[in-house]
Amino acid sequence: MNQIHSKRLRKDLDNMLNNPPSNIQIQDITDMRNWKITLYGAKGTLYEGEKYTLSFSFGSSYPIEPPEVMFVGEAPVHPHVSGPDAVVVRVFNGHICLSILAEGWSPALTVESVCVSILSMLSSCDRKIPPPDNWQYVRRARPSPKGSKWDFHDDKV
Repeated sequence: MNQIHSKRLRKDLDNMLNNPPSNIQIQDITDMRNWKITLYGAKGTLYEGEKYTLSFSFGSSYPIEPPEVMFVGEAPVHPHVSGPDAVVVRVFNGHICLSILAEGWSPALTVESVCVSILSMLSSCDRKIPPPDNWQYVRRARPSPKGSKWDFHDDKV
């Protein structure tokens, strides 16, 4: 792990521990490259009272390149989150279609700002529905969301 990478991750972690954001909690840090963060659905939203786990994996180019972020375990039913396939129940990937995790990334973004953006995405949702092509995507996607090419066409959800 290079020094810039290590310092930035330490700064992100310290900020989240010292000023924990609402509805976001660090669950586990196996090592500085792999974090698990719990998101709690915001009050007054479709996801109120629900709890989800995000997995963050940081490559050696972080913060120049975005971390790999995905839901693990149960994922929210949301138009921008791939989830379990109804036909092949074992197929699940939890990939998140959010521009800041791909081409919209900026090194100024932090772990906290990514979590807040995902919470905002969930909070603004008005219907719990899977993505229209969920079953096709889940069957053909690679394990890492970084291998996917996203079409960011829906900014209303």
